[in-house]
Amino acid sequence: MINLRKALRDLIQILLAVGITTLAAVILTLMRSVLSTSVVALLFLIPVVISVTLFGRAAGITTSILSFIIFNYFFISPYYTLRVNHAQDLLVLFVFLVVALVIGSLIAQSQQNLKRVQAREQQAIQLYELSEELAGKVEVHEISDVLAQKLTELFPDKIIEVETREDEGQNSIYLQEGSKPHQDEYEMQTFTLETANRDHGNIRIWFKGEKLNPEEERLIQTVARQGSLALDRSILTARQTKARIIDESDRLKTAILSSVSHELRTPLASIQAAATGLFDPNVNLGGEAREEMQALLLEETETMAQLVGNLLNMSRLEAGALKLQRQWNSMAEIVDTGLRRLHRMSGDHPIRVDVPDDLPLISVDAVLLEQVIINLVRNSIRHTPAHTEISILATKIKQALRVTVSNQGPNIMDEMLDHVFEKFYPIKGRESSQGTGLGLSICKGIVEAHGGRIWAENLPVGVAFHFELPLSWNGEEPVLPIGED
Repeated sequence: MINLRKALRDLIQILLAVGITTLAAVILTLMRSVLSTSVVALLFLIPVVISVTLFGRAAGITTSILSFIIFNYFFISPYYTLRVNHAQDLLVLFVFLVVALVIGSLIAQSQQNLKRVQAREQQAIQLYELSEELAGKVEVHEISDVLAQKLTELFPDKIIEVETREDEGQNSIYLQEGSKPHQDEYEMQTFTLETANRDHGNIRIWFKGEKLNPEEERLIQTVARQGSLALDRSILTARQTKARIIDESDRLKTAILSSVSHELRTPLASIQAAATGLFDPNVNLGGEAREEMQALLLEETETMAQLVGNLLNMSRLEAGALKLQRQWNSMAEIVDTGLRRLHRMSGDHPIRVDVPDDLPLISVDAVLLEQVIINLVRNSIRHTPAHTEISILATKIKQALRVTVSNQGPNIMDEMLDHVFEKFYPIKGRESSQGTGLGLSICKGIVEAHGGRIWAENLPVGVAFHFELPLSWNGEEPVLPIGED
């Protein structure tokens, strides 16, 4: 069917070329009395040029031969016959035919070259666009879809099927322009998506009638090579990411086990000593000593519970599963509750609290925010000299409540201030300090889950940790504590 259409199109073009030549012959015949033979020969080249330019080489050759016959019949004496009496006229006819054929051939060749250059330029642009689109894709199905879309743009009259094999061996088929055609209606040509490392799948081109020409095959093979490289990169990236995640997970597990086991030793030792003293029948404890042992047992058990709570909170934060139980709370009460839980641990560190009772209430999860206060104060206790003061200050800053926990310990290097809230980030000079390295990271996660922000700042003497929480929540404005105007 396609070949018949092409033959019909070529026939129409040749007939149009014959019409142009005939029209030129009629005009020149009417002007024969005023034109010389040489001028007529030159003017007959015009329909040759027009025909080859508009309709191609076949039309140009047809026009050249027809012009030669008309020129001989109407303009070479004797007229209205193909006989030539003079050798000079025969030479003119021969030269005219040669010139017409050469001009037609050169114009046709130049047109073909121009079309070829334009086609290659267009292909280069399309391949460049394809490489840009593939560069941003990392998923196999995304790459397959890009290949199918681009091939559909290049071959709009054909049906494109892209079959890819993912790393797990599953097949993903992306078919453009409708459902898969029937074999008896379409012919199919297959191109392999493969590299030196592996076979990624196939590209199938479904078409009716005329097969792909060598130029089209080379273009599809180039697209297939780019797609294969992109698929290779995607698989390698996925494997690298998976390996990095496994390494990071192993490193995290090792660090957590090491840190937790280190931090558990002290409370476990205290619990064991207190339990031994309380339950050993050979130890006679007075009332005051027994109460002190019981208090120590409870506090160290609570310390272990806080450690486990930190680990659970970190796992929830990383999984995005931390649920806030928001209620309107007083920051003064939250700080007071947190410090009571830290009573024994604070030891000989005086803690100065400046949290006014008349601050607006804030909508927060009180239990989690207590954990933030506890972690910040415990961090200050661990990293500051004995007998140095720790202060807690809360103020209203515009539409936020700012809480500052400051200490008189050594400064943190400026380039490390932005990293102290990362898990297990080593701070120079503090490597030997006890702790899991999760406390500040958990503070950051809890504060940000409340829509706030947290940061560290070096003071002339010591370090301050600030965090801000918005006073309004879910469209509700902050309120004053009960009993305040």
